[in-house]
Amino acid sequence: QVQLVESGGGLVQAGGSLRLSCAASGLTFSSYGMGWFRQAPGKEREFVATISSGGSVTYYSDSVKGRFTISRNNAKNTVYLQMNSLKPEDTAVYSCAANHGTSSREEGEYDYWGQGTQVTVSS
Repeated sequence: QVQLVESGGGLVQAGGSLRLSCAASGLTFSSYGMGWFRQAPGKEREFVATISSGGSVTYYSDSVKGRFTISRNNAKNTVYLQMNSLKPEDTAVYSCAANHGTSSREEGEYDYWGQGTQVTVSS
């Protein structure tokens, strides 16, 4: 079965950095667009970043553009989210997702989801 397992979350001070990883198994990873989404307490899940199956196309939400970078290594079946200049408002559970075919900002277009990893940014 398909599994997406996130790692790399934790507690960091404002201005710091974290790198999230999402390891995929049970699917042809290079055929899937990948996305990162986040959900803060009491809020709806929101789009963060997405990358095309080959890695050449990326999109970011306005709130993270210029601070976060999504990348992937198809040989390792892993997608990454490098987060720099973190702010307290970045605190959330971050989840990766796989979309067969293309990258997308729409969570409804994703086929598989990971369980998420907690990111907490202290002020």
